[in-house]
Amino acid sequence: MRPATRMEGFGAYFFAALGKKIASLRAEGVDVIRIDIGAPDLPPPDFVVEALVESARRPDTHSYTTYGGTPEFKQAIAAYYRRRFDVELDPASEVLGLIGSKEGLFHLAQAFVNPGDVVLVPAPGYPTYRAGTRLAGGELYFMPLLPENGFLPDLEAIPADVLKRAKILWLNYPNNPTSAVAPLSFFEEAVAFGRKHDILIAHDAPYVDVTFDGYDAPSILQVPGAKEVAVEFNSLSKAFNMAGWRLGCMVGNPDVVRYVHIYKSQVDTSQFLPVLQGGIVALTDERVWPWVAQRNAVYAKRRDIVVNALREAGIDVPAPKASLYVWSPLPEGETDSMAFCDRTLREIGVSMTPGVVFGPHGEGFVRISLGTKADRLREAMERLVAWLK
Repeated sequence: MRPATRMEGFGAYFFAALGKKIASLRAEGVDVIRIDIGAPDLPPPDFVVEALVESARRPDTHSYTTYGGTPEFKQAIAAYYRRRFDVELDPASEVLGLIGSKEGLFHLAQAFVNPGDVVLVPAPGYPTYRAGTRLAGGELYFMPLLPENGFLPDLEAIPADVLKRAKILWLNYPNNPTSAVAPLSFFEEAVAFGRKHDILIAHDAPYVDVTFDGYDAPSILQVPGAKEVAVEFNSLSKAFNMAGWRLGCMVGNPDVVRYVHIYKSQVDTSQFLPVLQGGIVALTDERVWPWVAQRNAVYAKRRDIVVNALREAGIDVPAPKASLYVWSPLPEGETDSMAFCDRTLREIGVSMTPGVVFGPHGEGFVRISLGTKADRLREAMERLVAWLK
């Protein structure tokens, strides 16, 4: 059996392969502490779970649901955007429910990218931006995210011949993996850039509600006129610790929403209605915001454990204002992030994500996730500091 040629060069997703390696080590008795994958370890609010359970017990909630989310779920997303960002959305034309935002990131390329089109991708960046482009037959142009520029892309440095063929510009703030944040002024620049060059701006924003020290992350849709050239992806996975529920959305430009909806309707038949109804509660119940603040306080303490340990080991790393990660340079003398993380896994049982997994300009760094309980995270960092010394 020979696969399609577009599958050439694709191997197993990094975290799938890593999971097998960790399972093998644990079977040998190694106590592995995972601080690699960005999966929230805390449950969502109780009242959200109760809404799902109550709905699931009803006899009339087990059939197919509306493609792209029920009208009530779309209205809840619009209500969230109104409350959170003071952004008005038409639920019928500017909102699309997703089975987690990851599928939407992939679908956007399939719906809009032709062979030969260029997609502007941040580097380092979330792997789905690259995979979706490649499987659509598009060409990748990597925009370096460099520490000296606050991990923001230099849009003016993109060559004119690239811009002529560019179809989509991907942005992601708060950023995965660098944990960098972007001011609203940068989004204003990006919207003007997209309008000038006729490029769709796609902002991936699942971490806007995972913030620390009083920081308030903006939406690109707060920029006047943004919906003319932009869409934004959001997710309940990180905002409300509902990763396994697979609830997300794409909002913004109505033409883009419509075409992605058409593509998506060929692929799936939406989610289980009680899951959607639990999502509606998460998006609209005012009790969720005190819960978010308490959850973020937990993450902030974990962030400090990681940052303080790295500094003790002689690694200069800033304390991030947002996201679920600490993006750390490799220790002095180390140049290969994949080899470094393989050694920490095998020698001290600490699993981190090599920066190179996130593409060009990710080499020289590792990503540490805050999705591990404080005692285990502290133990992982103590192992790492002792090992480095």
